[in-house]
Order: sequence, then structure tokens, then C-alpha cells
Amino acid sequence: MYKLIRPLLFKLDPEIAHALTLHLVRWAGIIPPSRWMLQGMFTPPEKPVQAFGLTFKNPVGLAAGYDKDCQAVTGLSALGFGHLELGTVTPRPQPGNPKPRIFRLIEEEAVINRMGFPGHGMDYASMSLRAAGFGRRGNPPVNRRLLRGYAPRNDTIIGINLGKNKDTPLENAADDYIALMRQFIFQADYLAINISSPNTVGLRRLQGREMLEGLLKQISVERSTLSVQRPVLVKIAPDLSDEELDDAVGAILDNGMDGIIASNTTLNREGIQSPLRVQTGGLSGRPLTGLSDSVLVKVLARVNGRVPVVGVGGIMSPDDAKRKLDLGATLVQVYTGMIYVGPGLVKQIVEKL
Repeated sequence: MYKLIRPLLFKLDPEIAHALTLHLVRWAGIIPPSRWMLQGMFTPPEKPVQAFGLTFKNPVGLAAGYDKDCQAVTGLSALGFGHLELGTVTPRPQPGNPKPRIFRLIEEEAVINRMGFPGHGMDYASMSLRAAGFGRRGNPPVNRRLLRGYAPRNDTIIGINLGKNKDTPLENAADDYIALMRQFIFQADYLAINISSPNTVGLRRLQGREMLEGLLKQISVERSTLSVQRPVLVKIAPDLSDEELDDAVGAILDNGMDGIIASNTTLNREGIQSPLRVQTGGLSGRPLTGLSDSVLVKVLARVNGRVPVVGVGGIMSPDDAKRKLDLGATLVQVYTGMIYVGPGLVKQIVEKL
């Protein structure tokens, strides 16, 4: 079915196509018959995975970036994911970078984006989660009128990807991440610290040893004061040198973080033939496969089993996902692969395992 739909979607501007599909998935999740249809079509066999003290019904998750404001949780859950990483969410609303800011490199099954964390902010995202039944644990959702048509909370693990606002100085970045952690600690199953997007000026500087140590130390101290504990993961870039990777992994482990997501999009354009390669932003999709696998291997060697690692980047087929898991990733995440293959990719991957 997706092979018939994709040419129509690809005639649209990529950001318009993204908004349209997100809207359709959202409403498909709200309306029970369509939600049941999605579940019937896309639910894969159970392949449970234990990680971070959580039970994932399968190892395949949605990577951050698709549902930035947590609007389509129920519909996305019906597509068979073992977990959804929503966001990136920032404390305050912001428009992101000027448009156009998403580019399809169709011949190379790739995407370049320079979105810059657009979104309605943490209050809106939190309200969206409550409306979908993801309120404070132990309490009913605050607005039952908004719940009409929604399923009760399901067994899909929810992660929230956290980012700082563009105008927050780097030296104050911890304030943003701590505010976000406080906001979502009762709604998320885990939190992911995004310090590796290439589309917020200066953000990747937080991966340096000194700045990352300072940031994670403050996050760790704040987490210890909260009444509820959640796993905290850190998402890193694929463009770090070996020395920079040593520093980043060392800071993550030394400050008691619970896992690493390897990796974000890349600034590397090696081997890209499309004229769109000149566009600034993070590259994802097929050209990222080899680089992300290489970074995954390096991270796993440095971690040496102390924390789980999530493999992300260039998963365009079940074989790509299986290879990352065989290399040692505990979980994998997909996004660009779904743009080119369709939502059936999740079920295909799980059935291949």
C-alpha cells in the first residue's frame, strides 16, 4: 500500500508531507476502528527486551524527530513500535530555523534536515501526553473530554527527547534540561538528553568533556532529589573523533547515566552525489548506515557492557536493524527508513529477528 502512496507524498514539500502523515496517524489513533485496523496490520510478534529496568515488547523504536509535540502517541503505538522517543521538546516554544529546512535525496534514500527544534514547548507536549492518557502515574488524566476515542495507556515504552532552547546560553543549558526533566519525570518511561543535533548553534559543544561533565553532574544531582527515578540516556553525534568519543563516553559513565543513543544525524557528505548535498543540516538515511555502525562499535567497546546502547542511523531494512543488534545494540530506532519503506518496516524488522 505504501508503494502506491509514497509517490503522492513525495510530490509534496517534505515538511508538508510530514505534517500530513503525522496528522493522519494522530487521528487514526483517536478513532477506535482505525486504531484497531492499524494494530491488526502492523502489530508484530512479541520479542521482549529488558533494558534500563524497563520491559520493551520488542527492540524497535521510533527515533526522536517525528512527533516533536507528542501529538500522535496513540496512533504511533498502533504501528508496532516497542518504544516511542518523542520530541525533541524544548522548555519554551520556538519556531525553529527558516524554511525550507527538510530536503529529500531520493536517489540516495536520504534526508537532510535543519529543523532546529521547532515546537510548542514543554507545557503543550505535556498536555498532549495527558490527553492521550499519559498523565501523572497513579492519577487519572486531567481532562477526560480530551480522552474521547483514546485507548488506555498501553505497553509501548515512552521516551522524551530533551533539548535546550536556541537562545539559552550554553553555560545555562543545564537549567533547560533540568526544567524538562522535572516536567516529564512522571509521564515518561525514560528521558534522553539531546546534545548532538547539528541544527542548534553551539549545541554539539556540550559533548566536550568539560561541558558535558558539568551538564551531566547537574542533571544527576537534580535527579537524585526527585521522588521518582527514570532512566536518563544521552544521544551523541556520529562525527566525534576517537578522542572526543572517549571524553563523551567517559563523562556519561562517570556521571551515572543509564545508556547511550548512538547516533544522531551527520554533517559528513562523503560520497553524496545529489546536488542537495550543499544544503546545511543533519544527514540521515542510507548514507549514514556505515558511519552509524562504526560509531556503534566504538561506543560498545568503550562502554564494555556497563550500560545499554541504542543503535540509530541508516536503518533502511530488517538486515540493517539485525546487524546493529548483532553488533551489540540492545535496542534500535528508525525514522528515515519509514519515509522510504513505510510503517511496515517495524513489523518486518521484528519478524526478521
